[in-house]
Amino acid sequence: MRNPLSEQIVQIKPSGIRKFFDIVSEMQDAISLGVGEPDFDTPWHIREEGIFSLEQGRTFYTSNAGLKELKYEIARYLERKIDVSYDYNSQIFVTVGGSEAIDMGLRCMLNPGEEVLIPQPSYVSYEPCTRMAGGKPVVIELQEKNEFRLTAEEILEKVTDRTKVLILPFPNNPTGAIMEQADLEAVARVCVEKDLFVISDEIYSELTYKGKHISIASMPGMRERTVVINGFSKAFAMTGWRLGYAAGPKLIIEQMLKLHQFAIMCAPTTSQYAAVEALRHGDEDVERMRNAYNQRRRYLVNAFREMGLDCFEPYGAFYIFPSIRKFGMTSDEFATRLLMEEKVAVVPGTAFGDCGEGFLRISYAYSLENLKVALDRIRNFINRLEVRGEN
Repeated sequence: MRNPLSEQIVQIKPSGIRKFFDIVSEMQDAISLGVGEPDFDTPWHIREEGIFSLEQGRTFYTSNAGLKELKYEIARYLERKIDVSYDYNSQIFVTVGGSEAIDMGLRCMLNPGEEVLIPQPSYVSYEPCTRMAGGKPVVIELQEKNEFRLTAEEILEKVTDRTKVLILPFPNNPTGAIMEQADLEAVARVCVEKDLFVISDEIYSELTYKGKHISIASMPGMRERTVVINGFSKAFAMTGWRLGYAAGPKLIIEQMLKLHQFAIMCAPTTSQYAAVEALRHGDEDVERMRNAYNQRRRYLVNAFREMGLDCFEPYGAFYIFPSIRKFGMTSDEFATRLLMEEKVAVVPGTAFGDCGEGFLRISYAYSLENLKVALDRIRNFINRLEVRGEN
């Protein structure tokens, strides 16, 4: 029998995040600080709208691009949040989570062998999606000394004649880094000069703790060369509803929608009705959750610094990225021992790229009570390492 599998797919490594959580699921009294999922329930008025849609028998397919009223609300949301105007009929479509939009964007924009600049550490899907689209991933290693921000100089070092797309993953998973006005202006100038397109993954845009989130699409010359990707999972605590969207130039969105028609048909109808309610009346919910995350963020930064861990202050998402290099262990070794000895699961930084070595991703999308228990266990683990001279 011939090999039934695609060699390209077989060569793609599985996500480095799953290993630890398969163990945690079987470990009694273990605490996980690794899952990138809000610990809040979806606000009741949003759930209620989803329930009402079912009671009304709205169980049909929507149009491929999504409900008209949802696209309209997305356009209004983007105009007031990132100051960019889109035609909801031709420049926006609704996806099954932000992850589908990333996949569709890369597959519709790349020709075989064209290069995609991927700043790392970053979300695990960018590199495999680039490969599956026939593109060539080119990694830009972000630097702790720059607070893991992307610089124009780093882009210029990697650009070639084959470079077509830049992934812009800010606020960043796993580091919590953000890009501010001056950072984006410098990047935008390079993109225009080198004729690069941008896929701007802004799924954590509402979880910004230093000023207001700024989108590169609002920079001069960038609206026509940027696909903005966002969704409802993080800001509105709607992970299981599986709903995202893409907004960008009509030329690109038309092709993404065509592929979406063949691969997906449409996003879940119930989720779309709930999302309309989220965008119309969910600002207070977002602010409440953001304030809670911010309290936890400050608590963790102070706690890790008190433990003697090097840790820059993250200003976005709900992750912190402390360094454990002083202990002379790899990220995987540290995370494995912490799990086995103290029953606390975190994610090795290498799950998000090789340059994540020496760091851990720790999520603060958990209650303060759980965080305090977990930090006590981490402190005990570090104290033992120091007593044994393992630093």
